[in-house]
Parts: sequence; structure tokens; C-alpha cells
Amino acid sequence: MRLLPRLGRLLAIPAALLLLHGCAANHPHAAPTLWPITTDVQAPAAVLATMERVADWQLAHPSEHPETHWTQAVGEAGFMALAGVSSQPRYRDAMLAMGERNGWALGPRAYHADDHAVGQTYAALYLQLRRPAMIAPLRARFDAILAEPHEGTLEFTVPGNQDRWSWCDALFMGPPAWVRLAAATGDQRYLDFAVANWWRTSDYLYDPAEHLYYRDSNYFGQREANGKKVFWARGNGWVMAGLARTLPFVPADHPARPRFERQFREMAARVLALQQDDGMWRSSMLDSASYPMRETSGTGLFTYALAWGINAGLLERGRYEPAVRRAWAALAASVQADGKLTHVQPIGQAPKSFPEEATEVYGVGAFLMAGSEMLRLGRSMPR
Repeated sequence: MRLLPRLGRLLAIPAALLLLHGCAANHPHAAPTLWPITTDVQAPAAVLATMERVADWQLAHPSEHPETHWTQAVGEAGFMALAGVSSQPRYRDAMLAMGERNGWALGPRAYHADDHAVGQTYAALYLQLRRPAMIAPLRARFDAILAEPHEGTLEFTVPGNQDRWSWCDALFMGPPAWVRLAAATGDQRYLDFAVANWWRTSDYLYDPAEHLYYRDSNYFGQREANGKKVFWARGNGWVMAGLARTLPFVPADHPARPRFERQFREMAARVLALQQDDGMWRSSMLDSASYPMRETSGTGLFTYALAWGINAGLLERGRYEPAVRRAWAALAASVQADGKLTHVQPIGQAPKSFPEEATEVYGVGAFLMAGSEMLRLGRSMPR
């Protein structure tokens, strides 16, 4: 369904981002300092135009990763989000062509969540077009897992641990595919698997005091240069975006629904308090001084999740919307004139330094998902 009429392509040129004194990260239990929000990049037409410019750059500069790779799958989730708000058919057409080229197959590792992520787009296309071939391999793979689950420890140094969701990124890659297949087929087993294994991972990796996730068990005892625990921004972005992509498929009367909502709100409050006063989050959640460079993939995932939370009625608009709009302005400022999204931390598993010009298709996916929720946010603004 096209949610917006056709809009002229506008070049969104963000105004200078003005900073005020104070940094929210220095006050971890307070909301970020408010500073002026640029308005030109916030208008729905400008948001859509920027999204299309970024997507068109990505289509013209395809990633070299295999098409069933998790990096591509995140980009594809973003393209599907854009296809839902743009009048241009080329974005969904590109996803259909991708699925056809792949024969609707998943990645090669039978149990690995990263190789299930592309199934999110297959299932989303099936829910629109109802072509059984789109989900046949996905269903066969997940049925085989249900028939022979690989149980065992989530300890990351143990061989075979990644046959389970033993790292926090997996909560974006896996559960949204499982719950979409449940919606596509009406088979409750897929939803039950996603819910049970989400909480298994959460019980292992979620720090209930910090309201943040460790990336995996290797980081339980590690500390940043400032002595704080190591919580990777993109890793926590994966979790929050995973919640935003899973919760719509968890029925309101499901016994686990209140727990999902509680975790989402807990994480949202913590993430809000750690936003920097330029609107972004740094690659280390608790040691921004050691990693001062802007980072758009984690910021994009947080922006998407927080905006989705407002739109879904789970987060208070007055508290969270200013932060979301500052984040979007900062993301838009990271888009070059030709549409290239910059400041994307390369593939990794922990905070690190990287070149400002770095880009990756998963950063584009996060950006496009964030933009789709920004458009919904703009349409639902009180008059």
C-alpha cells in the first residue's frame, strides 16, 4: 500500500546543527539537553526525498556481500520500509528481483540467525503478494529447526554457540523473520519459538541494572578506558530495532507481551539519556570520550526504534520526539549530496574508530527504516 502521494524529489540540505552547552551522557538518568531542531529536514517531503536519494545511491553502488548475507538483509528491510511510503515502484521491484535471483533461499548456515535475516523481506513480500514460493524455503528451514533444535550454552567461546541466539545482534536477524512467518502461515509454533528464544538470550545478555545488552559473553568482564562496562551502540540498536520489528506480531493478549513492552521502555529511557548533544549516539554507549566520531548505523537503529515506539503508543511523545527529531537531523547531515550515507561503523562486534567516509548497506537499511517512522511521526503530529 502506498501511504503517501507522489512527492517531488527535493534535495534536503540540512542547516547547521547548533549545539548548546551540556551533554546528556554526563547525566545518565536525565533527558538530553534540548537544542534547536532544524525544520527543513523534518518536513515529510524532505524526509522522503532524502530517503530516496540514499536508496538510489545504494542501488547504483550495490554492496559486494552475498545477497543472502545479513548486511544485505538489513538493507533490504530498509528498502521494504521505503517501498511502503514511496510512490516509486523501483524499490519494491528491486526486492522482488533480489528474491527471484536468490530463488527465495536463505543463507547457507542452517541454524545461524544472520542467514535467516533475509527471510524478513521474503515474508514481507509474501504478506503483500501471497506467492507461496516466496516463503517455501524459509518455512522448510524453520520447520527443520523446530524438528531438531540445537540446544546448549550461549557461552560465546563454546563451539556451536551460534546455532542459538548467543549474541545480541541475533535479536534483529532472527525473531522478526520467525514472527513474520507466523503471520504469513498462521502457524503459532514460529511465534512461540521466537518468544522463547528471545527471553533465553535476554536472560543471558541483558544487564538489568544498566538496561543495556552485552554484545556476547566475551564482554561480561571487559571495561572501557573510563572503567565503565562495554556496551556497543550498534549492538543495542540491533536489539531495540529487533523489538520494534517483533512486537507488531506479538498479539496484545500474548502472555509475553507486557514483558516485551517493559523491556522496550526500559531500554528506550536508557538510550534517551545517552544521546549526545549533536543528536547522535557514539559507538560506545558509556564511553563516548574514547570514541568521539559520529556513528550513523547505531544512531539510525535507535532513531527507528524510538520513533516506532512513539508511533505505536509505547513512548511518550513529549519526552521522546525532540530527541528523535534531533537524531534525524544528524542523520540527514551525514548524507552527501549524491546520496551516500557516511559515518557507518564497519562490520564488527564492539566500539571502534573508523573513517568518516565509511558506508555500508546495513547503515542504509537503518537509515531507511528510521525515515519511514519519521514520516509516520510527521503525519501523526497534533495540530
